Amino acid sequence: MALNSMYENLMQLPLFNGVSYNRISEIVGNTKLAFLKYLGNERIITAGDPCTHLVFIIGGKVQLSISNYNDRFHVTQTLSAPSVISPDFLFGRNTLYPATVTAIDTVSLLQIAKNDFISIVQSDEVCLYNYLNFISTNAQKAVDGVIALTSGSLDERIAFWIIALTQRDATDIVFSCRQRDLYTLFGVQRSSFIATLDSMKEKGIIDYSSNEIRVLSRRGLRSILLKTPD
Repeated sequence: MALNSMYENLMQLPLFNGVSYNRISEIVGNTKLAFLKYLGNERIITAGDPCTHLVFIIGGKVQLSISNYNDRFHVTQTLSAPSVISPDFLFGRNTLYPATVTAIDTVSLLQIAKNDFISIVQSDEVCLYNYLNFISTNAQKAVDGVIALTSGSLDERIAFWIIALTQRDATDIVFSCRQRDLYTLFGVQRSSFIATLDSMKEKGIIDYSSNEIRVLSRRGLRSILLKTPD
């Protein structure tokens, strides 16, 4: 990869958004950056692996897959470059990746070790603010969701369920589960559950079948919780 092209790719990443070309060159010169490549269908991360690095997608697409212990609930999502994989699990009580990550096509990744990342944010306010904004957004969506789960309508509860398990820039989101398990989980009758899914489908937010919900507009799901698009 040509040096100028590499810098341009880095400047598009969430962490480096708004960082100048000169500052990027300084970071590259002072930081150990690992560039990795995976072919289609190769596994990159297994759910439960320790999150010891920030992993950026700088080329290609990956699929994230999250399941519960008996695989009855399963959600998949696609992340495309430029993006970052589960950055909110680098710190905190739980520092294990929640999803298995697989390359969809040929994928180029950039890895930054935790200690090197700490050095970057200590020396650059823009990178620090970018990271804080990212993890703060994720924390705030939990508040929206708790409110929806306790007093919200069924479409709000469904929206939170999917939003909580996916990243903001995710596409091709598919939630796989038997309808019976879902309407039991939400504590509603099948007729109410299907009526809500039909309403969300009419609005162009989802499509669904007997065993999956396919998200057509994650922004639409978010707007259900916030009442205004994010």
